[in-house]
Amino acid sequence: MRLHILGICGTFMGGIAALARELGHTVEGSDANVYPPMSTQLERLGITLKAGYRAEHLGSADPAQAPDLVIVGNALSRGNPAIEHMLDARLPYVSGPQWLGETLLAQRRVLAVAGTHGKTTTTSLLAWILEAQGRAPGFLIGGVPANFGVSARLGGWATLTPPSASADGPPLSRDAGEGRRTQPAAADFVLEADEYDTAFFDKRSKFVHYRPSIAILNNLEYDHADIFPDVAAIQRQFHHLVRTVPGNGRLIVNAEDARLAEVLAMGCWTPVETFGIDAGDWRARLLAADGSAFVVSHQGRELGEARWSLTGRHNVMNALAALAAAHAAGADMAPALAALGTFRNVARRMELVGEHAGVRVYDDFAHHPTAIATTLAGLRAQVGAARILVGMEPRSNSMRLGAHAHELAPSLRDADGVVFLQRPELPWDAARVVDALGGRGRAAPSVDDLVAALLAQARAGDHVVFMSNGGFENAPRRFAAALAQR
Repeated sequence: MRLHILGICGTFMGGIAALARELGHTVEGSDANVYPPMSTQLERLGITLKAGYRAEHLGSADPAQAPDLVIVGNALSRGNPAIEHMLDARLPYVSGPQWLGETLLAQRRVLAVAGTHGKTTTTSLLAWILEAQGRAPGFLIGGVPANFGVSARLGGWATLTPPSASADGPPLSRDAGEGRRTQPAAADFVLEADEYDTAFFDKRSKFVHYRPSIAILNNLEYDHADIFPDVAAIQRQFHHLVRTVPGNGRLIVNAEDARLAEVLAMGCWTPVETFGIDAGDWRARLLAADGSAFVVSHQGRELGEARWSLTGRHNVMNALAALAAAHAAGADMAPALAALGTFRNVARRMELVGEHAGVRVYDDFAHHPTAIATTLAGLRAQVGAARILVGMEPRSNSMRLGAHAHELAPSLRDADGVVFLQRPELPWDAARVVDALGGRGRAAPSVDDLVAALLAQARAGDHVVFMSNGGFENAPRRFAAALAQR
């Protein structure tokens, strides 16, 4: 089948393209901006990329060139030339999540990771834990995890032994009646379960299409102010996900999140296991204040130590969630804990860009005040009294709309200096954030000015963190290059 993917260079739709190509389809796609790293990954797979959303890409000039199916990304809306031609020409179309759910996930055991924060890291962790046990899971991740080098793959098929009923919860498969038996079963598929809406014609959250057997509910806070009026609307969508998890599956839920408890109170038909540092079935006892070493216990029984390269309380929570989900899928915990030690995170999660003149430079994907606060707290625990400087771009839709403006300054409490990017088109005044920083902050009208301001402040021993969930005009690497020439 010949598929055309609209919005192909987004991490999710690019992953869909890679999976479709691996399934044997002929795949091409369009995007407003064809750019690395996704464009590089797709071109390497032999996928044709077309710049712009033009009707002729879908065969308006030559109907014989029309695709058999159009897969529509959620960035596309009515009025877009490609969308209007697709509708006028009655071309078959479907959303990315629906295509994924019906074409691939229906044949797999799905392990889905939902939450406001930590989806990409937790999904990558879970995939790596299963990979280390020889499961060869399929996955779709909103980034390129360093352990795999690709954002999506089909994975293998396996013969799984159903777990027997125990104190750990009901089995995910049933025994034959005369002891345990080995039965053919679909292999695991691990993916991020995003609460953002599906497409211009389907305003449900993406994750309702995935029908997971095991679902992680990592956390829940207000976000996506462009589509959700309040946190209750997000909770309702999370409950739609809860409704799809079968009774012989498992919910892995953050025990420290009151909003998730409220979601479960709406109704729950699936066994629940909880995790948390201070509460839950799965717990961690920190051996290092920065979270780089910890002991994991399950229902009061210590399972072993984990030592890894990640830091921060939030990443310890991500690890607990991944371990609990892997355990629910039948994974052995000793090699699972060992796998954490070889885990390499996705790019732009406190990625060390370089060190020059004694200054360490990091690139971090930050989109919410809670993520900013926990990331900086982890770095503070690691570096002690060393100075932390932050270059901040309010890039997410919620950030640009000012939905988190009152929370930004408190989230930056561990920073010694902050340069806040206030582009002319930002619809709210960043002075409220800068003023609340009490002399530690300033605004910059452009990335050039932001980089220059940080260069003027940086000195040996500093840690400079660039925080944005967008391209940031390559600011971290521009800053590192300027440091090297100074």
